[in-house]
Amino acid sequence: MSNFQLGLIIAGAIVLIVVVAHNAWTHHRNAPRRARPSDGSAPAADDGTRHEPAFDGPPLGEEGGGDLSGHTVDPRDALQLPVPPAERRGGLDALVDAIAPITAEQPVSGDAALAAMPTTRRAGSKPFAIEGWNESARQWETPRPGQRYQLLQAGVQLANRTGALNEIEYSEFVMKTQQFADALNAAVDFPDMLHEVARGRELDQFASDHDAQLTFVLRARQAAWSPGYVQQNAARVGLIPGAMPGRMVLPAASAGLPPVLTLAYDAQAAMSDDPEQSALREVSLSLDVAQVARGEQPFARLREVAQELCEAMDGVLCDQNGMPLPAMAIDPIASDLEQLYDQLDARELSAGSALARRLFS
Repeated sequence: MSNFQLGLIIAGAIVLIVVVAHNAWTHHRNAPRRARPSDGSAPAADDGTRHEPAFDGPPLGEEGGGDLSGHTVDPRDALQLPVPPAERRGGLDALVDAIAPITAEQPVSGDAALAAMPTTRRAGSKPFAIEGWNESARQWETPRPGQRYQLLQAGVQLANRTGALNEIEYSEFVMKTQQFADALNAAVDFPDMLHEVARGRELDQFASDHDAQLTFVLRARQAAWSPGYVQQNAARVGLIPGAMPGRMVLPAASAGLPPVLTLAYDAQAAMSDDPEQSALREVSLSLDVAQVARGEQPFARLREVAQELCEAMDGVLCDQNGMPLPAMAIDPIASDLEQLYDQLDARELSAGSALARRLFS
């Protein structure tokens, strides 16, 4: 074999090695980034334990209704019993509920009240609830076994994110309440339907004008991300697995409250047989303003978490339309939110309060 032939062989081998190496490097660069082995400082992935805070509220359901809005009695005149004020924060509240006082001829047991409860806790799309006045505790409460009540009240929410209370829903509320009162041999005093429906429309208009949900999108600059890679980096900034696949949350300071922030990505990628082979090009980071108290400084934490994730995952911060968000476009949002918080406070619907969580849900 001549030196020329040997040189050709060596050159060909070198070219082949370069091509193979280039292909391997290209594949590695374009492959989804994977989570690194856990160093024990933070959970790298969802271990199946769900920690997402849940919203307060009764179980959901629906049931048909009839129109009994013309039925009115005045139990306070009949039995001469003082009716405690319904206005309070949490539970039924005259600010966001249409409330009907119920007066029994004789004290009824909590067991009897529970047995007479409607099977569902909604009138149409609106939450419905019944409470009893605990004389010893001097407060309204959901009827409890072992207690006795002579004064009760039923209420239906005037508005939520599905819209304002309408006449059909009010009629269903009347039907459910009347059936409950009849079972306990009690009298019920319904508020005027047209007045309550008008209050619902006004409250719904206020809620529509002051409902803010902010969403930032984090997009990969180059290599895509695997679900495990996203989970690992999100865990390092304080997020924990949510109740659904493809969801992580930043919990509030107090247990049982809605999360401060929610990170979401493709649920199908999270549930795939081999999540590490799934490629994510973007994730969303959102804040439901009315659900989170101002004291949590949610917007500042939203910016901080978004910036840390962008730096750690080589991403770019965008709006929901995919347009990059420079700092100059984000700064004005903070002052707008402060005005929104002030307006909610003035209406006694402070962000993060029990009433605001009910109205904006």
